Amino acid sequence: MARMPAAQRRRQLVEAAIRAMARDGVAKTTTRSVVAEAGVSLSVFHYCFASKQELLEAVMDAISEASESDVLAELVPRATLRETIRAGLQAYWDHVLAHPGQHMLTYELTQYALREPGYTHLARRQYERYVTAHTKVLRRLVPALGVELTVPESTAARYLAALTDGLTLNFMVLGDEATAADERGTVATAADVLDMVADQVLLLVRERQPGRSPR
Repeated sequence: MARMPAAQRRRQLVEAAIRAMARDGVAKTTTRSVVAEAGVSLSVFHYCFASKQELLEAVMDAISEASESDVLAELVPRATLRETIRAGLQAYWDHVLAHPGQHMLTYELTQYALREPGYTHLARRQYERYVTAHTKVLRRLVPALGVELTVPESTAARYLAALTDGLTLNFMVLGDEATAADERGTVATAADVLDMVADQVLLLVRERQPGRSPR
């Protein structure tokens, strides 16, 4: 077996774990099935991770980092504030559409962590990370656009995290094109919902007042 740095081995095992868990489910994925997926020995796993719990934490981080980097890459000022917000939402949504299995896995990981004794902190850490990611987005967006928040930063970040989390779960159940028609037969697409979310997010910011710094 070729030698490689521990960090690279960890990434290899994390990627294998994501594939195995997305395919077989979290509960059915064991350390042995992960190493089999990665094509390495069990000793390599124990060299890189102290436990399955540590591996799950790394899996959660890897999925979150991937979608976060996609959003931040698209988060540059557009012609209007709304266009900027809408582009950020679209970047996140594009990641969901491209990697539905990974996003479905995050919900399964949450449920697994909440039910498994000694793992509850992983679920809390996962959702705290979502809030941190949205805080990062706000701190890049607000000063770049010369606006300020109309609510405390922590409130805005948690609100946005709840929005994207709910939208993602809704997609997992109903699909991108929407599903539930109203009594008039009107069907809302994901694009319609993202447009509405962009309009709502606009309410969280206003033009910065002279002499004031962003909240």
